[in-house]
Amino acid sequence: MNLNALQTFLTILETGSLVRASERLNVTQSTVTARLKALEDGLGQVLINRYKSGVTPTASGLRLKRYAETMVELWRQARQETALPQTVNAVCNIGCHADLWPHLGRRLFDHVRLTEPGVALSVWHGGQTDLTTWLNSGLTDISLTYWPAAQARQTMYALPADRLILVSTRPDAPMKFDPGYVFVEAGDDFGRRHAAAYSDAATPRISFGSAQLGLEHILAHGGSAYLPERIAAPLIESEALHRLEGAPDFSRPAYAVVNDAAGKDWPWLAESLAAIGGD
Repeated sequence: MNLNALQTFLTILETGSLVRASERLNVTQSTVTARLKALEDGLGQVLINRYKSGVTPTASGLRLKRYAETMVELWRQARQETALPQTVNAVCNIGCHADLWPHLGRRLFDHVRLTEPGVALSVWHGGQTDLTTWLNSGLTDISLTYWPAAQARQTMYALPADRLILVSTRPDAPMKFDPGYVFVEAGDDFGRRHAAAYSDAATPRISFGSAQLGLEHILAHGGSAYLPERIAAPLIESEALHRLEGAPDFSRPAYAVVNDAAGKDWPWLAESLAAIGGD
């Protein structure tokens, strides 16, 4: 399958027009049309619906889109890695949940960076769906995640669990019925235990899917939230945040999932995971 055709297909979807795609790619419209036709003929499927107002993907086009994005990105990554200097003897692409980057992710990155000068590193931030897709497609070699989804030829390692504590911008904030309380999503298990602990409290008006976003919100506007202790600790020390005593704590397990094909060539993997507390 021609990578130019895949890139052209993605550009058509991004611009919503064969004309605009040709302008962005700096090729003629007939070239764009020919590439799209070759792709459709090769797959035996119509990929694009054409209208006077523009184009939309067909059901087959939507299914192809995520594979095309992965293949184009893999080719970009392959070109980049093959051009690395001779002093580089290994590549480690780390996928990391945004909330795990402060502390665990950064510690792993820094440990490999400082102890393995022959290893080229890259870091990708994303949500759980992104991390799983990247790892399974080979875009990343290791994922630091809260939701382990190890498949065949992948190995899972336990990392130190996050301790979730209730903090507030006000030292006298109530443990319950705080109008500034923000719910920060931390997985189904946390959701169940939180609901049981606060069964008599009203549903929070504001919620976030990331501890980093929740933290930014309460620092900017005031309020309280359950946050990982490792993220909140420096702010508690500086008194920008205050821990609300008497509130229940919760735990959120974290994991490293490694593609075995990459991990088998990393003699430093066990030491690096041990350095951040991985088993």
